[in-house]
Amino acid sequence: MRRREFLLVLGGAAVWPLALRAQQKARPVIGWLNLRSPPANPGDWARGPIHRGLSETGFVEDQNMTSEARWADFHHDRLPALAADLVARRVDLIITSGGAPSALAAKNATSTIPIVFTDVGGPVESGLVTSLARPGGNLTGFTDIVNELIAKRLDLLSELVPQAAVIALLVNPKNQIGTEYQVRPAQEAARVKGIQLSVLEAGTEGEIDAAFATLQQLQAGGLLVAADGFFGSRGNQLVALAARQAVPAIYAYRGYAVAGGLISYGVDVAALDRQAGIYAGRILRGAKPADLPVQQPAKFELVVNLKTAKALGLTVPPSILAGADEVIE
Repeated sequence: MRRREFLLVLGGAAVWPLALRAQQKARPVIGWLNLRSPPANPGDWARGPIHRGLSETGFVEDQNMTSEARWADFHHDRLPALAADLVARRVDLIITSGGAPSALAAKNATSTIPIVFTDVGGPVESGLVTSLARPGGNLTGFTDIVNELIAKRLDLLSELVPQAAVIALLVNPKNQIGTEYQVRPAQEAARVKGIQLSVLEAGTEGEIDAAFATLQQLQAGGLLVAADGFFGSRGNQLVALAARQAVPAIYAYRGYAVAGGLISYGVDVAALDRQAGIYAGRILRGAKPADLPVQQPAKFELVVNLKTAKALGLTVPPSILAGADEVIE
């Protein structure tokens, strides 16, 4: 081969990787690290609120961006390896769901790839960010302030069942960070009200059944279900057991009340996820996570199921009905 031809070939080989990198830059890859299980219909996830937020900033799945999704199926010990896999694939950004465990796994895996977290209870306390206003580093996102909301749920439940001297709090021991942020404020709120708070633990389907058996022994007048992704996935089981044992229960998310739960109070998860998608799009367009403040929820949902209240023989106070965003009859 002549020297000139050799240089042309060599030059072409050098140009191809540059062209490929430019093409990849024009079509970013987003890594998704989720503690939960994948949806039965993948299309539901691709049409979800995070994708809607991304589309508002001009990024549409399979048009000008692609996704690499990793699901831990509620196995916390799988998160580090899944996060490391996303980093090895050199994704342009990571979005985490499932609270602090997912976000911490992503943070431990990379200090350079931007990370947007969702539904984290205490981002400063858990060491994810330096402060809400100035996150610092490569992370930012959205907090669901579970520590503040758990006390409000206890207030609502005690207003529904003022005669209850004992109220149980169901937590997931596998979600140590989320549990810690909810147990302490619930205990303080119960102490102020003069209510005995009994903490029950359940991290599997069978343990949920066992916790409800203990609930009967405690003769608890009400049940407070902690905000937890695993509990969300077992919503039908929790609602059915509460109905079977005729125990008034309050939950963190609207889906429980829609499924037949008595009452729910919590953040509008879809609204937060949409905002997370917008944050991700802004970062892909050049914004730095350190310059985007961690956002707190601005909208909360109070949902009351009057059919369930009637079945339990409860009269919902007018004050709760007046503040309800949705009443199911």
